[in-house]
Amino acid sequence: MTASVSVLLSSGSQRSGDRENSKSVTILAGSRRIGDFGSRSEDRRRRQRLVSSQQAESSAKEVAEESSAGAKNKSSKSVLVVGATGGVGQLVVASLMDRGHSVRAIIRNPEKGKALFGDQDPQQFQAHIADTRQQEVLAPSLFEGVTHVICCTGTTAFPSKRWDGDNGPEKTDWEGVRNLVSTLPSTIQHFVLVSSIGVTRAKKLPYNILNLFGVLTYKKMAEDFLSNSGIPYTIIRPGRLTDGPYTSYDLNTLLQATSGTRHDVIIDQGDTLVGETSRLVVAEACVQALDLPCTIGETYEIKSTEGVGPGKDKAKWETLFKGAHKSSSSK
Repeated sequence: MTASVSVLLSSGSQRSGDRENSKSVTILAGSRRIGDFGSRSEDRRRRQRLVSSQQAESSAKEVAEESSAGAKNKSSKSVLVVGATGGVGQLVVASLMDRGHSVRAIIRNPEKGKALFGDQDPQQFQAHIADTRQQEVLAPSLFEGVTHVICCTGTTAFPSKRWDGDNGPEKTDWEGVRNLVSTLPSTIQHFVLVSSIGVTRAKKLPYNILNLFGVLTYKKMAEDFLSNSGIPYTIIRPGRLTDGPYTSYDLNTLLQATSGTRHDVIIDQGDTLVGETSRLVVAEACVQALDLPCTIGETYEIKSTEGVGPGKDKAKWETLFKGAHKSSSSK
C-alpha cells in the first residue's frame, strides 16, 4: 500500500486542499481502510491486467504469424536429386533450395560435392555418397522421407575421360536408372527423368551417328523401364545441352546464371524437335514439373530459343506443357 500512496502523492494537485486530501488518504491507507483510494487502485490494477493480457495476445499473434510465414516458405517436398554435381543437377539443387524444398543429393565424388555446395543447413540439404551403377549400395535409408525424385545422370555419347571408371552409357544411362527405379519405395509421388531428344530416331541421321556407342538406345531403355514401373513420372528430353556446367562455392551464384538472350522455351511431344537446350531451361523444367500434375505420365521434348521465356512463372510453364499435349494430339 505504501508504494501506491507514493504514486498518488506525486501525481496529486499542488493546491492545499488537494494536499490535505492526499494526506488523509495516506492515513486511511496506513490504517488499511480502503475508501476512494482503494477503488482507484483496483481500477489501476484492472487496467494493468488488461494491458498485460492485450500484450500477451499480441505476442501470441506475432508468433503465430511468424510460424505461418515460416511454414509457407518451407516446402513439404523432400526431393532426391541424382547426378547432383552434373551440369543440370547442380542447377536443379540450387533451384529447389531457393524454393524452400528439402534436398537430398546422391553424389559419387564428395570433394566435388563440397566444392559445389559448400556447407549447407542439414535440415535443407544432405549429400549422400552412393553410386546408382551399384544397386547393392542403394540402401533403403537413402530414400527415407523422400517424396520426389529428379534424375539428371548421364555421360558423353562418345568415349572420353568421363568414361573412366566404367562410366559409359550402358552403365550410367541404363543400368544406373534401372537400379534406382527398382530400389525406390512405393511412396514416391513423382519421378522426373532427364533423357534426350532423338531416342526414338536412333537409326536416322544425325542421331545414328550420335548413337554409335548406344547412348540413345540406353536412354530409351531407361525411359521405358521408368514408364512401366508404376511410379508417377515425367520424362524431359532436351536437345544438345548448352550453358554450363557451372562450378561455384556459393549456390547463389548458380541462381544468377543466365542463358544470354535464349530464354524462351519450346516444348513438344512425339520426338520431332531439333535444336539446343540451355541447362538452365532443363533444370527449371524439371523443378516446374514437380508442381504440375498435368505432366505426370508424359514425355516432353524441350529446346531453347530467342525470347523472354516463362522464367519461373508456374502458370506459363503449365501453359507450355499443356500446349504440347494439344500439339501432339493434332499430329
